[in-house]
Amino acid sequence: MLLKIGHATTKYVKENMGILIGLMVLCIVISLINPDFLSTNNLMNVLRQVSTNMYLAIAMTMVIILGGIDLSVGSIIAVTGVVTTMLIALAGFPVWLAVIAGLLVGMIFGAFNGYVVATTIIPPFIVTLATMNIARGAAYVLSDGKPIRVMSDSFNSIGSGYVGDLVPLPVIYLIVFVLIAYLIMNKTKLGRYMYAVGGNSEAAKYAGINIKKIKLFAYTFSGLMAGVAGVVLSSRMFSGQPTAGNMAELDAIAAVVLGGTSMTGGSGRIGGTIIGALIIGVLSNGLNLMGVSSFWQYVVKGVVILVAVYADVVKKKRDQISALA
Repeated sequence: MLLKIGHATTKYVKENMGILIGLMVLCIVISLINPDFLSTNNLMNVLRQVSTNMYLAIAMTMVIILGGIDLSVGSIIAVTGVVTTMLIALAGFPVWLAVIAGLLVGMIFGAFNGYVVATTIIPPFIVTLATMNIARGAAYVLSDGKPIRVMSDSFNSIGSGYVGDLVPLPVIYLIVFVLIAYLIMNKTKLGRYMYAVGGNSEAAKYAGINIKKIKLFAYTFSGLMAGVAGVVLSSRMFSGQPTAGNMAELDAIAAVVLGGTSMTGGSGRIGGTIIGALIIGVLSNGLNLMGVSSFWQYVVKGVVILVAVYADVVKKKRDQISALA
């Protein structure tokens, strides 16, 4: 067992050596500029912040491996949070029931995306762009554009609680979901089918793979993860906010691309996405510690995405040349 774990760890490090070095260099530079970065409280805060993005990113990895994209996750965060807090604060629902209802809302939006993408010729970019506007509009309509406060300790502890007064609960959820996603992508037929569909959908079709079901699952899972992020985020903010999750899809896509998943589909790993999300989280935290304006942070993240995609294109061309040679 120990040998297997050691082999898996070695393989993981080799596969992600480049971005691991990038993460380490980033951490060293930030800690030299601001030593507070390495404090226990700050590191736990980074993990808490990263967890929200990583919920989205692990599902986005599946969607992008299929050759798709999901621009609606940020808006789904907002509508999920609004629905959950409305049911608790205004309708008197028990917390557990309101949370389930919120997650179902996320899944419904995700399933809608998956159904339309799988059954029509409308590009995923357009489908999820439309859903992004629908979900955001629904969040504003339901909340009348105002935050919905929830003063419930049981609800607020979902996103603000700790295990052993040290590890934030959102990090525990993250570990569970990462494990689930890893098992799906590496240990099941469903995961292998995703790579097959993303690599060559026509060949996958002739091989008897039900492409529609694969796409429906990936987008539904993406909606579910956005729902989880919405519940956790609204719990942390003690309210459902129609503006929540704004541009969250940017961070999720950045994490996936930085993690080595190809935007053209067919290749990528959950393990790489984890490191990509950590880079985005550490970068955001470091810029905050250095007092960099949030406006400039958008610029930096945009540049990071552009560079990452360019690197992916260059790598693919080199691989093609090597294969021909």
